[in-house]
Amino acid sequence: MRIEAVLLALCLPGMAQAVTCRDDSFEGASYSVCAVSPEEDLRLFLNGPEGPYGSFAAVETALAAKGQKLAFAMNAGMFHSDLSPAGLYIENRQQKMRLITSEGPGNFGLLPNGVFCAGEGFAIIESRAFKASPPECRYATQSGPLLVIDGALHPMFVPGSDSFNYRNGVGVAEDGRALFAISNDAVNFHAFARYFRDVLGVKNALFLDGSISRLYAPELDRDDMGFPMGPIVGVVTARD
Repeated sequence: MRIEAVLLALCLPGMAQAVTCRDDSFEGASYSVCAVSPEEDLRLFLNGPEGPYGSFAAVETALAAKGQKLAFAMNAGMFHSDLSPAGLYIENRQQKMRLITSEGPGNFGLLPNGVFCAGEGFAIIESRAFKASPPECRYATQSGPLLVIDGALHPMFVPGSDSFNYRNGVGVAEDGRALFAISNDAVNFHAFARYFRDVLGVKNALFLDGSISRLYAPELDRDDMGFPMGPIVGVVTARD
């Protein structure tokens, strides 16, 4: 009943809202989660005319010139000091950064990692499986590690780990919606992954980032600010 209640609260079929967001809690930690249906105009943003956007406000300004706005946004994967993506990045079917499948340092290189793909629907695909059989993605971002893999937690996660941080990620629900979640308290990987699996009920989920984690959700009166970001994911709607 817990999983069903959460999904119903997030977004009932036929609701007019492009995105439905809510606050939640799990094992004493606070979370915020936003549900996006495959029918919505979900995009990735990286560079504008003057270089990297770096912030939700810069994306909003660019969209406003076209009579559009963000209904929701979140940082969308790890990046280098120049704000370029750490791994695969596809924007409007154009590949801007290549897929990385080798093991490496940091969370990104903690294999298996994966790709969030937005095409005909939403999918989270392990990176080497993505390389072996690339799907059609209008937008895609690679990050890591995978949090949940076919219903199992990443094998390197330790229940009692003292590595606590603010974290955000994305999972794909059984009904095809993308569930973007951010922890409002510092949590370890094991707890964050279990939130996706045991509360949101997803079989596959991908970690997007840690201390950089930020959310734009007008429904929650939320517009997080901080250091410049690399890739940003957001849902675009017409301005009122």
